[in-house]
Amino acid sequence: MNKQEHSLLQALQQLPTIRKQAQQLLQLATEDKLKHFAVDMQKMPATAKFVLDVIYEQYPNLDIPYHSRWRHFEAGKVNRLQGIQDKIAALSAQERGKILYELVIISVLLDAGAGPHWQYHEANTGLTLSRSEGLAVASLQLYQSGLFSNDPYQPLRVDSERLLAFSPADLRYGFQVTATNPLEGVEGRVQLLNRLGATIREKTHYFGNEGRLGDFYAYIMSLQAGKSIQGAQIFAAVLPGFADVWPERLRFNGVSLGDVWQHQALKTAAPGSEYIPFHKLSQWLTYSLIEPLEQCGVRVTQLDELTGLPEYRNGGLLIDSGLLRVKNNEICQQPQNPGSECIVEWRGLTVALLDEIAKAIRLQLGMTAADLPLAKILQGGTWEAGRRIAKQQRREGTPPLQIISDGTIF
Repeated sequence: MNKQEHSLLQALQQLPTIRKQAQQLLQLATEDKLKHFAVDMQKMPATAKFVLDVIYEQYPNLDIPYHSRWRHFEAGKVNRLQGIQDKIAALSAQERGKILYELVIISVLLDAGAGPHWQYHEANTGLTLSRSEGLAVASLQLYQSGLFSNDPYQPLRVDSERLLAFSPADLRYGFQVTATNPLEGVEGRVQLLNRLGATIREKTHYFGNEGRLGDFYAYIMSLQAGKSIQGAQIFAAVLPGFADVWPERLRFNGVSLGDVWQHQALKTAAPGSEYIPFHKLSQWLTYSLIEPLEQCGVRVTQLDELTGLPEYRNGGLLIDSGLLRVKNNEICQQPQNPGSECIVEWRGLTVALLDEIAKAIRLQLGMTAADLPLAKILQGGTWEAGRRIAKQQRREGTPPLQIISDGTIF
């Protein structure tokens, strides 16, 4: 690999490249030079107002938590995490952090789109949950059951050996999957966990020598200085630490790129100019690793280096609000492959337009990015607004575009 190729590979693993390429797509959209979508910036004020209305309804005092997997554990306004917090209260801060990291990492890896038909019935509350909330509660119960632990006296633990042995039957049982309650991407989710088991064994730099997932918490804590760590530092550990967990898609000089795709409208004379990275699940995981650190008194700074998440709720908001217009309705009629150019275009525009929505909201509130980081606008916010407008537009609340899911991207 020559120097230029090495620099490109490095750039595709960095947060600024996500924004740079996404903003380039948005510029092309404003010039009406994209094949699949047109942008109507006149709809920005109404879209930003809709999001702000949702924020005020959910958080009238603007006391907004970060967008992360932790919010989904609170589905139905049930404080499910209190039970775990009570169980681990007497443990050391380090051990508590390891347990919380294990729970949220497993849950994020199982969080890809569930599909429109799957539901999870929670016996102790009587609630029936679907999509992200259902997946969160199901994964919480699965973790608490001790299925991932090698130690019968320590159920709240994830060991590589158990992940390697985890089977589709285990997932179907834990997630109540049947012929009449189908979950998309069962095999893909299980393969993620199997590969996580192998990764923990192989990447001792990040996970230590014990073969325990929770030791990633110890690694992240080792990066902090003066009780402070940057969001980009966490991401820079997550991306290589978990790179081998994701299935191979595009390769560059023998290196698997992960959630990186191509869009020909970006192509110039510069080698690799057509590549656009998203690293959505790696960023979702990064957002979700923040709160256990803050609970231990470590301040996470510069959160806005992370981008908005290019998934179907945020992206759906843009289409349903009219900010984005689909040029050819055929793409709405049949499920699309995640690597198809129309989906790559949609995701890139989502990243760029989420930044624009955030600017419009901050301007209206007279707040800065430090006062109201993107992580809070997503939570407040765009994700819930995307869900609500989807329900207004389509009876089942499905997104405007359907993506063929293998359980490993969204």
